[in-house]
Amino acid sequence: MCQSNTLQGPDLHTGKWLRSGNGGSSSCAGDQHPQLESPGPAGSAGDTPNRRSRFRLQFPQLALRRRLGQLSCMSRPALKLRSWPLTILYYLLPFGALKPLTRVGWRPMSRVALYKSVPTRLLSRAWGRLNQVELPTWLRKPVYSLYIWTFGVNMKEAAVEDLHHYRNLSEFFRRKLKPQARPVCCLHSVISPSDGKILNFGQVKNCEVEQVKGVTYSLESFLGPRISTEELRFSQAPPGNSFQQQLVTKEGNELYHCVIYLAPGDYHCFHSPTDWRVSHRRHFPGSLMSVNPGVARWIKELFCHNERVVLTGNWKHGFFSLTAVGATNVGSIRIYFDQDLHTNSPSYSKGSYNDFSFISNNNKKGIPMRKGEHLGEFNLGSTIVLIFEAPKDFKFHLKAGQKIRFGEALGSL
Repeated sequence: MCQSNTLQGPDLHTGKWLRSGNGGSSSCAGDQHPQLESPGPAGSAGDTPNRRSRFRLQFPQLALRRRLGQLSCMSRPALKLRSWPLTILYYLLPFGALKPLTRVGWRPMSRVALYKSVPTRLLSRAWGRLNQVELPTWLRKPVYSLYIWTFGVNMKEAAVEDLHHYRNLSEFFRRKLKPQARPVCCLHSVISPSDGKILNFGQVKNCEVEQVKGVTYSLESFLGPRISTEELRFSQAPPGNSFQQQLVTKEGNELYHCVIYLAPGDYHCFHSPTDWRVSHRRHFPGSLMSVNPGVARWIKELFCHNERVVLTGNWKHGFFSLTAVGATNVGSIRIYFDQDLHTNSPSYSKGSYNDFSFISNNNKKGIPMRKGEHLGEFNLGSTIVLIFEAPKDFKFHLKAGQKIRFGEALGSL
């Protein structure tokens, strides 16, 4: 609360004007009025220029404070819109050119907050529409050749190598491979579901999963609340047990995870990593921030913020799940056997999710998937996260940061 001060009169001893109030100064932060003083006793004529210069310096500062103070009264979207240009200039301009603004009450958004405020969903939908525009035949080869050169695409593996065959960018992104290009390993129980880079793998500990080394996210936030035991054969663990313990169905088993990042130049389809049955699908609408490893180190719980499709079910050792995580410019996530799934919708409620059961709705035991069978596809590139139950002697045959291709071994017993 601002307490106003009023001028009472001159002090007979000092010749200066007195103010009423607490200690003679205003208590309104960010709106300090310049002190008005008399010229003072005779012989102190040098004080007048100083007083005037101080007033001239404080007057624009006062106006700027009032102007910037209006930001706190705005709605959150309007506040971000007004703060955007100054924040961007604050980080781009050299020598701290806008740092004086911080002394009068303005604070720039953090780099993470600035990035989160970018309308990535809108941009991704626009990119998806652009990808579906049919290109003239004469323009296809130059456009695709530029993409191939930029991201190092190996077109010798494509089922159709002729660039004129692909009518638009979307068809080019979802190109199929030659049957012999990706042999499926039969010796190991779990194979890579896609091409990509191994970001992290290992046992799930303390109900947290690593998205990259040193940066974790909550297992329950990522998968969502526990699904009913009628749909999945969860262990009959007491309610007090952790979410991680409730996912383990067999005594002596552990929970494991593996994160695979698909770069823009990678093969964009993903396949079944093992023989299993898909019982349930949970779709989380959300942001579409980049899942590049550099951004994943920067934003905590990035995978929990982004749109994702969680497929859960069972394999021979118990619980098994595959999650397709969306990213910037990924216009859609498609699951071939799920025609009701629609991703990247214009509007959604933050924190919401949609469930679909392949048992209750289709009166089946789930969707059977064979190892290596086509499961779904991305547009452009994203991330696959595997979380599954296995005996304690399960071992990964991986190194963090290594490149992997669909069909190669992830691990075995």
